[in-house]
Amino acid sequence: MATHKNNAGSTSARSARSSRTSTSHARSAQGNSTHGTSGSRRPRNSRGPRRSHSSMKKRPIIKYILLSILGLFVIGVAGLGIAYATTEIPSPESVALSQKTTVYYNDGTTAIGSFQEENREIIGCSALPDYVGNAVVASENRSFWSDSGIDLRGIARALFTNITTGTRQGGSTITQQYAERYYLGETKSYIGKLREALLALKIAQTQDKSTVLCNYMNTIYFGRGAYGIQAAAKAYFNKDAKDLTPSEAALIAGIIPAPSIWDPAVDNVAATKRFNRVIKIMKEDGYLTSEQAASAQLPQTIEQASTDQYAGDKGYLLSMVKSELLNTDQFTEDQLMTGGYSIITSIDKDKQAYMQQVGAGDGSTPETVETGGMSADVDTGEIIAVYGGKDYNTKQLNNATQAIYQAGSTMKTFTLIGAIQQDVSLNTLFNGNSPRTYQGLGKSVSNYGNISYGNITLTRALARSVNTVFVDLNQKVTPEKTAQIAKSAGISSSIQTDSLYNTLGIDAIHVSEIVQAYQTIAHDGVRNDLHIVREVRSDQGTNTVYTANTQGTQVFSSNVTANAQTALRAVITEGYGTPALAVGKTVAGKSGTANDNSAVSFAGFSRHVVTAFATWNPSDDGKTNEPVPTFGGYTDGMGYPTHLFTLYMKQALAGVQDEAFPTPKSTGIVGGPDGSWGLGGQRTQTQNDEEEESSDDDSASESNRRNQNQEQQNQQQQNSTDSNSSGNSDSSSSSGSSSESGNSGQNSQANNENSSSQPQSGEQTTGGN
Repeated sequence: MATHKNNAGSTSARSARSSRTSTSHARSAQGNSTHGTSGSRRPRNSRGPRRSHSSMKKRPIIKYILLSILGLFVIGVAGLGIAYATTEIPSPESVALSQKTTVYYNDGTTAIGSFQEENREIIGCSALPDYVGNAVVASENRSFWSDSGIDLRGIARALFTNITTGTRQGGSTITQQYAERYYLGETKSYIGKLREALLALKIAQTQDKSTVLCNYMNTIYFGRGAYGIQAAAKAYFNKDAKDLTPSEAALIAGIIPAPSIWDPAVDNVAATKRFNRVIKIMKEDGYLTSEQAASAQLPQTIEQASTDQYAGDKGYLLSMVKSELLNTDQFTEDQLMTGGYSIITSIDKDKQAYMQQVGAGDGSTPETVETGGMSADVDTGEIIAVYGGKDYNTKQLNNATQAIYQAGSTMKTFTLIGAIQQDVSLNTLFNGNSPRTYQGLGKSVSNYGNISYGNITLTRALARSVNTVFVDLNQKVTPEKTAQIAKSAGISSSIQTDSLYNTLGIDAIHVSEIVQAYQTIAHDGVRNDLHIVREVRSDQGTNTVYTANTQGTQVFSSNVTANAQTALRAVITEGYGTPALAVGKTVAGKSGTANDNSAVSFAGFSRHVVTAFATWNPSDDGKTNEPVPTFGGYTDGMGYPTHLFTLYMKQALAGVQDEAFPTPKSTGIVGGPDGSWGLGGQRTQTQNDEEEESSDDDSASESNRRNQNQEQQNQQQQNSTDSNSSGNSDSSSSSGSSSESGNSGQNSQANNENSSSQPQSGEQTTGGN
């Protein structure tokens, strides 16, 4: 029966299939007869759509791709497993030591110093009160005691941020921060971030929470050069970490993210805000009682002590390096303190030592007198040497970059450039008599010693620093243009734009600014920004992460500066800069002296080195300046900066082949293109000399005789002194050494307005040489 039923079922099924097939054929035939010819009929043996040859190849290719991906995944997992197994957890000592940033001279091997002293002491944490560690937990990782120690999303986010933006983002947990600090400086790369993640995972899996927290507290940077909780306790409170109070622990824990700027000695408001935040969390999480939290007050910290590595000139150099890198916005102060970088400066060790020796003087300089100096490479803008002061630990104000003085007649060069730009020849004659009155001033202007020079060319007027000629010239150039040219050259301090006296140097500037401006002139009108950092390296010095820009900007035409160089060279050959002939090489420059004798200066250059020195006499309050006293044969200090320039440049250019300044391609038109400059285009120097000789033969007026005698007496007085102390006096009010910020500039300005350069009603101005 069963077989019968099966056979019947089978027969029945075959009949049904036969019937369906017949019906299908009939429909197909009907469709063919209706819609097309027999050419469109499917072959009898067709069983469906024919597969293309390419589609048959796709499956093997896809299979190979999937297998390859799977294989790579397996290999990657295996590789990670091996890497995890071989990852060693560093000791706290090795983490701390890996963070030292060292600053080098330009040889790249001789260290100037570092941005942290060896101020670390690894301690056991068992003796610490619980609130010390819990203050750190409250500040940095509130869930530390309960979380897994690893934030995988945070790792991925930090990796993406580091690679795509170039900024450094660390881990969010204390465990990850500890790992991130060990690989600090490498975590911008895939490999570095992977190493950090593996280290964090291994720490979390193999160390208990107390050990992790203790190691973290032993290696974290707390500011003030202090690594670890023990060094921090001593740096801020002069006590051991085990003796910290809850408030003291809360303070130093609160500033961990940015200790250099949140230090209460730097920003008390920010420190207080961070302190209150930590106290609040410690109360909420049960680390402090309500009574303890209520009584907590921001503790008083001790004054930060200076370190030996900052003694002498090194502190000035290290501070300049730090300031320059912070201004690039590529580094934070805490990164520089903890980044393990190698910073190569442009400072020449031998020239720096000699600069320091020259700037400090020979012992004849009065204790009250300050000097600032700087030397730079004309072609690159690299700072070669700096004299910021005798000892940084005694006085942190840098005399080369922060102290201010009035530039005096070194500013006349910018007015001269303004005339050259308008095609005025240096042979144009001007009235150099003294005193003279000018429209709009209402007060007469005099030359130093009230000497009258008669009709004098611009070249000789610069060499002799003739005030009356340059005030006359500034009327044509305009004070606004003089200020603008000074700015273009590199003077960043405020220059008055509405006073004819700005050509006499009535505005306060830094030594570094005059070096920058004269570098532009020396480099044929190309301004290369001065800088002390050549490059920064990370990863034990193998990876360059920053390089200084030495590409300059053409701000003046080379022909304009060639003419200016010619005039500045005349200052050395026939003017008040003749002591600099002792350098033995071709140099040019300009002197500057305040009318009230509060400061004297000299800025000059060869083809490849530019150097400036300034000397002033600050008052007891440091806000104004007193007259520079006579010392060492230098009357009112006049000629002393030229002496320093000569000593330094003679050594700096020793062994360097001498090179002349370029010859101008065009020297301009006497009297200017319109003939309205000076005495116009009808007079020449030859005619002027002939008239002077004729005047002598015909017995010149008593007034002229008196002026000539005065000039001869001044020259004899200069010649009677040591050849290295001849005068560099100059025309303007120059002022003294104050901080760049604060009220010093205002006080100096008030002093300017009362000086002989800007006399009170009824007075005459008497300029310097």
